[in-house]
Amino acid sequence: MNRRLISSGSPYEKTVGYSRAVRVGNWISVAGTTAASGGKPVAIGDPEAQTRAIIETIDRALQDAGSSLKDVVRTTVYLVDIADFESVSKVHGEVFGDIRPANTTLAVSGFVSPDWLVEIAVDAVVPETSG
Repeated sequence: MNRRLISSGSPYEKTVGYSRAVRVGNWISVAGTTAASGGKPVAIGDPEAQTRAIIETIDRALQDAGSSLKDVVRTTVYLVDIADFESVSKVHGEVFGDIRPANTTLAVSGFVSPDWLVEIAVDAVVPETSG
């Protein structure tokens, strides 16, 4: 099977050794994604806005891989403060309410940047009619 690497242009991709997403066959895994632009945190202090920014980044990666948010089968949401569950879940529900992928939400002790409040990873499939 072909292995296709999808880049977001993050400065960390080459130094850390990862891809924003990897497509193998019709399966796509999108790496844990934070609210960042050029490696710098965005929407500092606002978990809802960070979630929206994260989903936009994930959506671009999925599109680059030949899929879309409607094809997501699993989401994993990491929060540094479980008190943000409602605001983050609200955005998750707006995007995935009709899609209803399998979901796991976890509280973690922190991220590389203390300004990141949320990280999301997803798995998706490429629709049968797409290449």
